[in-house]
Amino acid sequence: MQMTTLGRSGLEVSKLCLGTMTFGTQTGVEDAHAQIERASEAGINFLDSAEMYPVNPIRAETVGRSEEIVGDWFAKTGRRGDWIVATKHTGEGQKAVRDGAPITAETIPAAIEASLKRLKTDVIDLYQFHWPNRGSYAFRQNWEYEPWPGDRAATLQHMHDALGALRDEVARGTIRHFGLSNESTWGTAMWLKVAEETGGPRVVSIQNEYSLVCRLADTDLAELMVNEEVGLLPYSPLGAGLLTGKYQGGAIPAASRMDLNGNLGGRKSERVFPAVEAYLGVARDFGLDPVRMALAWTLHRPFVASSIFGATTLEQLEHLLPAAELVLSDEVLKALNAVHHAHPMPY
Repeated sequence: MQMTTLGRSGLEVSKLCLGTMTFGTQTGVEDAHAQIERASEAGINFLDSAEMYPVNPIRAETVGRSEEIVGDWFAKTGRRGDWIVATKHTGEGQKAVRDGAPITAETIPAAIEASLKRLKTDVIDLYQFHWPNRGSYAFRQNWEYEPWPGDRAATLQHMHDALGALRDEVARGTIRHFGLSNESTWGTAMWLKVAEETGGPRVVSIQNEYSLVCRLADTDLAELMVNEEVGLLPYSPLGAGLLTGKYQGGAIPAASRMDLNGNLGGRKSERVFPAVEAYLGVARDFGLDPVRMALAWTLHRPFVASSIFGATTLEQLEHLLPAAELVLSDEVLKALNAVHHAHPMPY
């Protein structure tokens, strides 16, 4: 398993990160614990969760269950020290968590304490804000998100206040490092600027959707990440399962994500299936497994620190693992870029 340093944190993390968002819904406790065990055996030392997980669907009665399942494994095995643990503070508007309250200096300590309790640990290695209060281009909102009504002064004051609360938590020893999720280039730059002005904590990573079919991070954000040493943690590197090919030809496998939520959170479109077919064609032409090819492609990007994969079952995890060692040739990368040019932004 390849390892890398996460931003300027000094944390050595595996190039693959175990996602846990299905733990407690699609993935039962026994299978979730088996996945943690198998991932560790394969050299993965990095896992990602969130206080609002599991998803598919998100319900108030299951909020925090994914963290609890991870914490139960730590308690059962005594192997918390084997893992770099990341989790997230839910952003504004998610009714299942704090009735949709925004992230504030006041919500941060209580949210951290609740996550620590569920994870059965004394410290969170990477604490992330799930999405910004002001709104986000993520979740297919890039088509209509309007940043111009925003209040710059209020946004910067929020950053100052939130970083102050996070500094207190670092000093208290409850968190080690700070990361963002579903953030923009400007937002990330401002967090970095405010941290420099106030003494941190400095952003070490940003967790945004990134895959062959979602390359919004390729331009301005990529430039910022490379120059400021902020690592990208791609989520949905398989395009919510689209890049596996399992939804081609109108197929909707039972208990799959599309079966549970219909349009894959807005990713299902008339344009996405031809794009996926073209990527599957590249895999066929070069004799590659399309799942491993898609995941390995994210690892080839110079600004990616660790790619977050979610496996509903242990069998799926086993299938994904070889992607960590898959080296894509220049010819394959050129072919994948040609598909991107022919099918940009398919959802």
